Amino acid sequence: MAKVAIIVGSDSDLEKASDACTVLEELGVEYDLRVASAHRTPELLAEYMGQIEERGVEVIIAAAGWAAHLPGVVASYTTLPVVGIPIDSSCLNGLDSLLSIVQMPPGIPVATMSIGKGGARNAGIYAASILSIKYPEVKESLSTFRQNLKKKVMKAAEKHNK
Repeated sequence: MAKVAIIVGSDSDLEKASDACTVLEELGVEYDLRVASAHRTPELLAEYMGQIEERGVEVIIAAAGWAAHLPGVVASYTTLPVVGIPIDSSCLNGLDSLLSIVQMPPGIPVATMSIGKGGARNAGIYAASILSIKYPEVKESLSTFRQNLKKKVMKAAEKHNK
């Protein structure tokens, strides 16, 4: 059963948010991926959000570009943690998306990652971190993941630091 839902507003957002999927797979966390737009398919989004907790989802990642309403609209439907990924799809290279997500009104928070693929990767890691409070196997995967990051840096340091 998927513990994380990843929602994107369009196919073009999916490509840029794919690193969230990749890192969740690396960590062994099941996820459910949906395309649903806050603007173009609000009924589809509302229907999915109406069933999300019954599906066993515990954390939601929502990626959006341009006006970036998707993470906030998703957060308005649930008390589950929502992690927003600003997508760099507009002429403002994602700054508009970042500001739309990070400036949520008090009471309906959305955790906001950095713009683009790095933010998508961090969103997956952050979702796993939230789950690690409850699931020891996710905590262990995260610990191993971080140790592997450390090993990569140490290997590079040995190679370059003379």
